[in-house]
Amino acid sequence: MANIKSQMKRNRQNEKRNVRNKGLRSELKTRVQNATDAAEAGDADKAMELTRLAQKRIDMAVTKGVLHKNTAARRKAKLVRDVNQLLGS
Repeated sequence: MANIKSQMKRNRQNEKRNVRNKGLRSELKTRVQNATDAAEAGDADKAMELTRLAQKRIDMAVTKGVLHKNTAARRKAKLVRDVNQLLGS
């Protein structure tokens, strides 16, 4: 446990942010999985809509500082690539 007042404050802030970031990361995984599941089921309209919503949330995570912009770009590209591959086959 820290004895320095500023470090105690940093610890409190880090715990609060950790909880918030964990929730956002969990939501991202869920939205990506939903889009992938819809594509596997062959529902193109639903898959595209869920993909759009997942991309929106990924962008929001970047603005909140949860993800780096390059990580977000990579995840969005992979999501679109996977959905298109599943719908194409």
